[in-house]
Amino acid sequence: MLTLSNVHYRYQQDWMIFDAQIAPGEIVAVLGPSGAGKSTLLSLIAGLIAPDSGEITIDGKPVTTTPAHQRPLSILFQEHNVFTHLSVFDNMAIGLSPSLKLTATQQEAVRHAAHAVGLTDYLSRLPSQLSGGQRQRIALGRSIARNQPLLLLDEPFSALDPALKQDMLALVKRTAQEQGTTVVMVTHHPDDAQAIANQFIYLDNGRIQLHDPVDTLKTPPAIMRDYIGVTA
Repeated sequence: MLTLSNVHYRYQQDWMIFDAQIAPGEIVAVLGPSGAGKSTLLSLIAGLIAPDSGEITIDGKPVTTTPAHQRPLSILFQEHNVFTHLSVFDNMAIGLSPSLKLTATQQEAVRHAAHAVGLTDYLSRLPSQLSGGQRQRIALGRSIARNQPLLLLDEPFSALDPALKQDMLALVKRTAQEQGTTVVMVTHHPDDAQAIANQFIYLDNGRIQLHDPVDTLKTPPAIMRDYIGVTA
């Protein structure tokens, strides 16, 4: 269970306030207009920024003051998800051991992750030798190898072609279901939410306005109609 309890964060002159509970294994899409607080929410969960007050727990354990690298999660950003000087294998392995000194079990975890993301034949290559979609597969493979209970996605596939993006979303959904991973995904596109998520959160003005089953988006609530572009 991921829980945010009365989490306050001051951004410039405004307060963002988050309260949410996300059950284990849920895939939750975070929607909302630009500036609503989507990336801020992910950064608070990841420990990249600290709240002014409130509590964040993962699986019942408080992580509000836990350093980012010690939290039981993986995060993928829009870019800068790979180390250009490392091979594909080492890019995945570094998530398990910063020194790249892996046990036999860890090496097998990397190979399993590479197979899951379709990069088995590319393990010795550098990221510069791969396509954009393959580079994002490296980052996803790293998170699969780490097998943390929580995966955060900050629009990592937004620059990909539509068909490739759908392939990546399907891959995230499949691997999350296989590993029992909880996924929180920021997106600007309701179609992406419906492709992968079973729940969605709608943010506006630094508040969670809705937290509902994703099927609700088939007939958008009134509060979302301007955002989605639906006319009454």
